[in-house]
Amino acid sequence: MQKTGQPTINDVARIAGVSKKTVSRVINQSPLLNEETRRKVEEVIGGLGYVPNPQARALALRRNFLIGLVHDNPNAQTVLNVQQGMLEALDDTEFEMVVRPVRRGSPTMLEDLRHFLERQRLFGVLLMPPISENDAVAKLCDDIGCRYVRMGSAMLDDEAHMVASNDRDAVRGATEYLIAQGHRRIGLVAGPYGFRSAHERRSGFEEALGDAGIALPRSMIAEGNYTFESGLAAAGRLLDLTPRPTAIFSCNDEMAAGVVHAAAQRGLDVPRDLSILGFDDTPIAAHIWPPLSTVRWPIASMARSAALKLIGGAEPGDEGVDEPAMFMSTLIRRGSVAAPPA
Repeated sequence: MQKTGQPTINDVARIAGVSKKTVSRVINQSPLLNEETRRKVEEVIGGLGYVPNPQARALALRRNFLIGLVHDNPNAQTVLNVQQGMLEALDDTEFEMVVRPVRRGSPTMLEDLRHFLERQRLFGVLLMPPISENDAVAKLCDDIGCRYVRMGSAMLDDEAHMVASNDRDAVRGATEYLIAQGHRRIGLVAGPYGFRSAHERRSGFEEALGDAGIALPRSMIAEGNYTFESGLAAAGRLLDLTPRPTAIFSCNDEMAAGVVHAAAQRGLDVPRDLSILGFDDTPIAAHIWPPLSTVRWPIASMARSAALKLIGGAEPGDEGVDEPAMFMSTLIRRGSVAAPPA
């Protein structure tokens, strides 16, 4: 009777004429083998279509082939972009991704995270902002021997543990672009308190105005929380001012979409009556009307680099990869910015 089912390690060993231990060494790329034996076993594996059991391999190597993504981010699109970048890096590898949302305000956040990392025995973990901005989380990963990379809007750690973007400089340049168009009354929809990205972007905005000698009254700043609804509410406060701003910079595209909506509610034409500039360059930026001028945040590229940093050196003899730690954000000019009304 013909055997059915998936081939096993026993089948490989029998056909190759070696022990199961030898097959295991080939699978785990052990240096304790001669090339002839390795080639013979690999040919049998390929011929049978044998797929190693990941749980068995993890047990043998005392680690799981899992890369974690830990986040507490109100913007779902940002989390999706990070997942996209990580999956690109993990494609054609033995690694899988595990996503774990946490609540940074919880008094048991660190304890809960420790239990998750220890239970899953992750090979490594990518920490998204604002969780990545907590030094205690990085120390926790160190203490339990879990590889980690932090993602942020400024360098928070050494290059081996960091992927960062130049948010402050990028926003300064974007604000200078608004000023060059002739705008002097420029409002800010700021990000949420406690996010380093919100701090860096606001600082870049304020620096550009200060360099140009433009005053920034407190009334021209309205805080949001990176959601459409908060952008709509913040824009309402700015657009009800007298005189109102001729331009608004929003610290992300979701809130900028809320600004566009608030302008339409008041019968204002964008960009004739009001210029709007965002940050992220998420799909919403190109899909709204007029298309949104924005700062392109290379979040997927950052996540891809972070994942490659984490899996570098996973195999014997693998010295890892030389991935960058700093990524440049760039201004994308579309249809939502023009000179202020005469």
